[in-house]
Amino acid sequence: MSKRDYYEVLEITKSASADEIKKAYRKMAIKYHPDKNPGDKAAEEKFKEAAEAYEILSDEQKRARYDQYGHAGVGGNGGFGGGGFGGGMNMEDIFSQFGDIFGGHFGGGGFGGFGGGGHQQVKGSNLRIRIKLNLEEMVNGTQKTLKVKKMKVAEGATSKTCPTCNGSGVQVKVMNTMFGQMQTQTTCGTCQGMGKVADKIPAGANAQGLIKDEEEITINIPAGARDGIQLNVRGKGNDAPFGGTPGDLLVIVEEEADKVIKREGDNLHQELYISFAEAALGAKKEVPTVGGKVKITIEAGTQSGKILRLAGKGLPSIDSYGKGDMFIHINVWTPQKLTKEQKEFFETQMSSGEMVAEPSGKEKTFFDKVKDLFN
Repeated sequence: MSKRDYYEVLEITKSASADEIKKAYRKMAIKYHPDKNPGDKAAEEKFKEAAEAYEILSDEQKRARYDQYGHAGVGGNGGFGGGGFGGGMNMEDIFSQFGDIFGGHFGGGGFGGFGGGGHQQVKGSNLRIRIKLNLEEMVNGTQKTLKVKKMKVAEGATSKTCPTCNGSGVQVKVMNTMFGQMQTQTTCGTCQGMGKVADKIPAGANAQGLIKDEEEITINIPAGARDGIQLNVRGKGNDAPFGGTPGDLLVIVEEEADKVIKREGDNLHQELYISFAEAALGAKKEVPTVGGKVKITIEAGTQSGKILRLAGKGLPSIDSYGKGDMFIHINVWTPQKLTKEQKEFFETQMSSGEMVAEPSGKEKTFFDKVKDLFN
């Protein structure tokens, strides 16, 4: 099932301001909130869908990538990876990130005890790495196994209920005023709202029982990846202390420059040098493409600067079903050193007038060639 456009989900236009996006999400979230629609799976999915749309459109960088590349520009499954909200993000995750947007509705934004009162959901921090891909890997997709240094729960580390707040994550203070007693609630200063504190800390671990370690992680790169796209590997970031949820691993794709093939959008270009004899007599040549080598025909009388077009041999378009093209730029190589016999041959041809430049007037100018590329 194809994903709906994020603007359509929130019922806004592409020119909507940040404030309009927030208001639209709040409206949808309240409409489909699980507390208001108990047991309604369809409403729950719409609630998750709206949260996913808001997560992308409320972030300027993610919104810019989405506007340019669509769903593929934000990992293909929204900013959360792992299938977006519908595939892995649960209600606790949504409320831990966006709970404050509900204001006073539904008991302060909670659902099943999340987002409002009670201890905060502990989540590990995200990790960010860069990975270089060559053109073939970007076109066809690939799998990479990397060793990543991350914070992990140290073996033997344990936690206990916070003695200050008794695991609630909050401290309640009662003040006597002229109007009577007033009660205020603040985040617990001992556990910072987590409800737990470290009990046993192994040697080498930090105050939260975490230690830096190395983990081997396999990353699946989808076909059609582009330079600058960020992929999200859910749950492979730093561990959270006290049994919380691990953070995510954010993988930024970098294009590795190819020595022969140059990319321009979805189109690919390469230079092909041929000898004077091959240009005059014609020849068969083999050229590399991202799908393997292909044979092309150089026609007799080919002029230097001619451009050959191999349709569909470029990169798959990220926002359509088509593919770009490969353009072969022909350069006739003029020999810089000649043997005695070769030199005598060319001198004879020049003196006899057999080999002289005789333009027919039908030759294409540089601007004609550029125009042809876009036709």
